[in-house]
Amino acid sequence: MKHDGQQSSSCVYGSLLLAAGVGLVAALLMIVLSGLGWPGSIFVAIVLAAVLAALLLWIFCRPLPNAMTDEAGSAAGGAGVAVAGGAIAAGAAGAATARAANADASAKAAADAKAAAAKAAADKKAAEAAAAKKAAAAKKAAADKKADAAKPKAKAASKAKDGGNVDYDGDGVIEGADEGKKPATLKAARGGKADDLKMIKGVGPKMEKLCNKLGFYHFDQVASWTKDEVAWVDANLEGFRGRVSRDEWVKQAKILAKGGTTEFSKKVDKGGVY
Repeated sequence: MKHDGQQSSSCVYGSLLLAAGVGLVAALLMIVLSGLGWPGSIFVAIVLAAVLAALLLWIFCRPLPNAMTDEAGSAAGGAGVAVAGGAIAAGAAGAATARAANADASAKAAADAKAAAAKAAADKKAAEAAAAKKAAAAKKAAADKKADAAKPKAKAASKAKDGGNVDYDGDGVIEGADEGKKPATLKAARGGKADDLKMIKGVGPKMEKLCNKLGFYHFDQVASWTKDEVAWVDANLEGFRGRVSRDEWVKQAKILAKGGTTEFSKKVDKGGVY
């Protein structure tokens, strides 16, 4: 009986050690091949070891009444081992499936990250292009505004140089070429012979042609101009605006129209002017 007890204890210890070894191997396989991690792998290994230990103890370590029982126990033991092996195989297959799923998820995450980076780069490039276009438009608008602002000043400077922005008729309104009142004009000189308007100080050869073009050929025409008519002529002498008033044409023309002379007309007669 003592011998049988020792044999039974050895059977128990052996079964427990075998179950523990199988559980340890299963835990290591699941940690390496699956994504369960340490806690999940150890839990599954403990359950598997407990089931295997129970099967081994039941098959090998209980007393059997006869040979048929031994054969049945052996068959049951084989079935238990097969079940344990199947459990291990199933655990390995599940670990492989989990690993493949993790690989697919990692590949998808990498592809999504790459697509997001490409979209961010494209958006940044588009934003930079839009900002550059906006800056160019603003620069052009500023340049156009500056040019538009300079135009009136240039025009005013040109008029000022030519006397075109002067209120010649004194009515408080600068009317340009419409200043004052246009005096009477002639289509041609009376008798076909015009007076020498160059006798008037301020009327040179070019000015004389301009006066003839406007219809003024004689001293008496100039001598009869009123204040408003002087204003009109001053405003319409292109390139010489204001010359009538500055050089007192009317005053000189009145003397010359009566056959008199002026200091300037004497110089012209002597040929020392033109």
